[in-house]
Amino acid sequence: MRLPRIILVTGTDTGVGKTVTAAALAETLQSRGRSVAVYKPCQSGNAGGDSDCSEIARLAAPLTAEAGVVLQEPLAPVPAAARDGVELPALAAHAARIGELAAAHDHVLVEGAGGLLVELDHDGGTLADLGILLGSGAAFAVVGRPSLGTLNHTALTLEALERRDLPVLGVVLGTWPEHPGELERSNYATIASWAAPLLGALPEDASALPVERFREQAPLWLSGLPA
Repeated sequence: MRLPRIILVTGTDTGVGKTVTAAALAETLQSRGRSVAVYKPCQSGNAGGDSDCSEIARLAAPLTAEAGVVLQEPLAPVPAAARDGVELPALAAHAARIGELAAAHDHVLVEGAGGLLVELDHDGGTLADLGILLGSGAAFAVVGRPSLGTLNHTALTLEALERRDLPVLGVVLGTWPEHPGELERSNYATIASWAAPLLGALPEDASALPVERFREQAPLWLSGLPA
């Protein structure tokens, strides 16, 4: 697949490494001379200091990094918005903003909340639905764990995208251990044999690396990313 202008970064679950993967993607693209914007439709957990855009900005310094709505509680967007008394933007508003960013940057990375089918608005709209709105210029990067259960979770996410006729750029293993065992190596080999390309694997401590080393290593971790 040719590298799309818009890459939606989704996960098989929460905590699988979506944010670090988005940062690594941003740095890899910038190392190729591309301008990058990062957009997070719904950022929750702000009361506890969570900010995926800030973390991506720290690691990769994209040209633009912004959230569509910021919510205080570390919950899924709909219940977090209810706790805050906030009306979530409609998916069309997110799509419009992503379109504006795409017009001003070579690439836009869109990081979802949790997994693919987490609701992002009050009408049941998900990241998959946002992908449909964005059309043929967008594709999904699926981030999964290398540990037990990942084959099922990753296959389910890929199947959900296929059923909606949504293009998949590839799969990333977001928390690769320093000393992988037989389980991790077996999962890696299995996912690498699937139709969706395996774009690479990020070390589980990637976000703790010195920023200079993160930026140096990111293109090596994502060696399967197409030109």
